[in-house]
Amino acid sequence: MRAITVRDRAAGTGGLTLTDLPHPHAAENDVIVRVHAAGFTPGELDWPGTWTDRAGRDRTPSVPGHEVAGVVAELGYGTTGLTVGQRVFGLTDWTRNGSLAEYTAVEARNLAPLAADIDYAVAAALPISGLTAWQGLFDHAGLTTGQTVLIHGAAGGVGSIAVQLAREIGARVIGTGRAADRDVVRDLGAHAFLDLAADPLPGDVDVVFDVIGGDVLERSAALVRPGGTLVTIAAPPTVRPKDGRAVFFVVEPDRARLADLAQRVRDGRLRPLVGDVRPLAETAEAFARHRRTSGKTIIQVAPDQP
Repeated sequence: MRAITVRDRAAGTGGLTLTDLPHPHAAENDVIVRVHAAGFTPGELDWPGTWTDRAGRDRTPSVPGHEVAGVVAELGYGTTGLTVGQRVFGLTDWTRNGSLAEYTAVEARNLAPLAADIDYAVAAALPISGLTAWQGLFDHAGLTTGQTVLIHGAAGGVGSIAVQLAREIGARVIGTGRAADRDVVRDLGAHAFLDLAADPLPGDVDVVFDVIGGDVLERSAALVRPGGTLVTIAAPPTVRPKDGRAVFFVVEPDRARLADLAQRVRDGRLRPLVGDVRPLAETAEAFARHRRTSGKTIIQVAPDQP
């Protein structure tokens, strides 16, 4: 099968190579998914799990990408709840070969059924972004109706979903980003938009949800009211709000929540932003950090068919 692999950590995106790999093996409770569309996180080439297994052993050449949408091609021993030929989407394991390949092995519990009326590219934009947005806003920050949340990077994959989820539960939503993102973020339902390069940031918000890190994260602690929460996925924060909490987390698989997010898409209550859709051969270019687009860049691995 064809797959994108990495072998040299120092090579960065230049080390992403389209190559041939053996067909993956389905371990106990696994399924083999024929990948139609895949999502990735640009920073994952810096993650330890891209290069080593759970025991810390080198596992290169490894296949990056951890969001998958496709069709079940094979069931491992003991696998229940899914059937061959079923459309599915979900998360691949952080320390195993991922989704930027024609086939990938995934634990069945990390996949959810995918309805026929949801496009594979849209489904591949949901797992990390949707689960991260939900877990950050509600599981870690406890955002509730009537509170104010400031969402950095509101036009990106995670931020765009966070804006919609926060607006739906009745929070006041302030989105930040580049000036060019203003119309996109307001169209998603944000009550206000702030240009990070030009506009002053408001204080006394209940929750800040940061996906950017660096100086933006450092400045954000002072924006949170006493008792509020700063949540980030960028890096462990070195500052915390006065009389409040600072939380760094890594998204966790959740089949039930994936199913809920997919139903929201079907109902028209949630619209994942799909940016560029690129073929597998253009993965290295899509990974390049200088490529900034609204929404999630998706790699189309197979023709989009049932």
